[in-house]
Amino acid sequence: MPLELLDPTGDPTPTGFCSAPRLTSIDGLKIGLFSNGKVNADRLLRYTAEVFEREAGCQIVIDSGKPNASRIAEPQVLERIANDVDFLITAVGD
Repeated sequence: MPLELLDPTGDPTPTGFCSAPRLTSIDGLKIGLFSNGKVNADRLLRYTAEVFEREAGCQIVIDSGKPNASRIAEPQVLERIANDVDFLITAVGD
């Protein structure tokens, strides 16, 4: 089998993606929480979301995540997040 050399200096810019528009206010918006499944990620998310609830009147409508950090998120979960929340908070634990 021949050895294939890869050039790591290629164009790092991903294609087909764009940034979401900035929120002008977070008052009363719907929050999604998404944990990567590591220890304490859910605690960090909960604590952060409580600040948004208290300070801006936000409401948690989705509290989800992956079963572990090495798995990809389920497409139906990502679709629900995209359709049902105004902004998402995600966290890495440990």
